[in-house]
Amino acid sequence: MLIAIAWALSSSSTFAQLQPRSISSLDNSLGQNRPLALEQAFPYFVSATGGRYEIVWTPAPGHYLYRHAFAFSLVESEGATPQSLRFELPDGLKKTDQFFGDIEAYYDSVRAEISIDNAPGAEASLLIEYQGCADWGFCYPPQRVFYPLNP
Repeated sequence: MLIAIAWALSSSSTFAQLQPRSISSLDNSLGQNRPLALEQAFPYFVSATGGRYEIVWTPAPGHYLYRHAFAFSLVESEGATPQSLRFELPDGLKKTDQFFGDIEAYYDSVRAEISIDNAPGAEASLLIEYQGCADWGFCYPPQRVFYPLNP
């Protein structure tokens, strides 16, 4: 009789639903997504040659960066007022965003080019600002990163 009960349980759909599941498989079965860590969603790399800086982001698949959210400033020392810097970005993909309406987005690698005309002081930092979202509706908060220019 015990064998018959075990066989009946193993062949029923109720038993199959009681099998252990990982959190990610549970999320997928419910049609939910989980946000990636910021470093995974929008990794970037900074390179410098003389007074020219290049910052390259490579958004994760299904993630994009907002063109209007990019800003770069020079901060000479802690507590100093940031000085806006001119920068260049390529054209982005025009789309209608659920949060900001008509925007330009970057799904592929995007490179920002910045020039600093005067030699920065010993404590100077580049303030990098950006924001992005996942296609499924999660929007990351605006980011502000201080990159030391004279490590």
